Amino acid sequence: MSQGPLGGMKVVEFAGIGPGPMCGMLLADLGAEVLRVDRLAPSGLGIERAPKFDLLNRGKRSIAVDLKAAEGVAFARRLVACSDALIEGFRPQTMERLGLGPEPCLAQQPKLVYGRVTGFGQTGPLALAAGHDLNYIALSGALHAIGRAGAPPTPPLNLVGDFGGGGLLLAFGMLAALWNTQRGGAGQIVDAAMVDGAAMLMTSLYGMLGSGMHTGPRGTNLLDSGAPHYEVFRCADGEYVSVAPIELKFRKVLVERLGLAADAFDFDDAARWAESKTRLAAIFETRTRAQWCDLLEGSDACFAPVLAPLEAPKHPHNQARSTFIDIGGVVQPAPAPRFSATPAGLPRGPHSADDGALEQVQRWGIPASELGALVQRGFVRAGGARAA
Repeated sequence: MSQGPLGGMKVVEFAGIGPGPMCGMLLADLGAEVLRVDRLAPSGLGIERAPKFDLLNRGKRSIAVDLKAAEGVAFARRLVACSDALIEGFRPQTMERLGLGPEPCLAQQPKLVYGRVTGFGQTGPLALAAGHDLNYIALSGALHAIGRAGAPPTPPLNLVGDFGGGGLLLAFGMLAALWNTQRGGAGQIVDAAMVDGAAMLMTSLYGMLGSGMHTGPRGTNLLDSGAPHYEVFRCADGEYVSVAPIELKFRKVLVERLGLAADAFDFDDAARWAESKTRLAAIFETRTRAQWCDLLEGSDACFAPVLAPLEAPKHPHNQARSTFIDIGGVVQPAPAPRFSATPAGLPRGPHSADDGALEQVQRWGIPASELGALVQRGFVRAGGARAA
């Protein structure tokens, strides 16, 4: 049994991009046995050429199946019947056309949690439209709120839609559904739409809109770079630091550490925010980032250096907590969150070769003779899709 609180859980993940693999990685990180089902042919995305960097596939085993053949589809159904959960991230009706939709799968495994993640959801007028993260967070209202005053909305990588509002939402929903089956409930479909997830992440902001705390144009409010005490500032060496002392007691610490009088700034007066920001910017440009760290880091000034992704693993705090790990020479974030009684182990790196995939399938209950015949006839192959 794998390490982690999900040890013993069996999950079939139909290979895709973005939120589906993210969900599978989260489950695998916490101990679930995740078997990724690839097509026999490469996806065309190019990741097969460097599988060790496809980090969302860490901790999983891979098997390629001919889903265009009846034999391959029948085998995939057998895998699903042996599992607790399924992950798929295709457009609506794709799995149904393959013969692997919820109806036949739940008929074979009534306790199955059938996890589906799409951009617009399984229903609605846009359900069948193509799109990507940026489109989904645009429709949710999240993208409009992100950016500086007078500037267009800023794409926040694909963190809000694909990963926060997609992969994390699906994992949360699937675990909730699995908890229900553990109490005697039936299996069910989990419909995770990135539009829904991105909108849900905006819940607090909708409360601020309703209360009048966040009513100005983009980039003029407390949390969107409008306020001087929730901002990033350039240092003498061209690097940046972040300050976020929203509460009065923390603002006092910041001002005191800067060597200024307690009443040097009136952060509560939004009309003076621009002036205060200009003054703070001039102050922070007098020292390097490292010098500001020496003065402010670890205090209640609500301060942190703005680290580049390749710098973050080297920071003493991240090193002390092992926030980043090295797997096969590739530095990457460690599994999270952390569990006191059932800690997660170190994940296996992503791979395309057979690393016990066929043995895992046999442990799930498919006889070696049946599996061997499918491999010999070319309907199944150990390992993921291979680059041409």
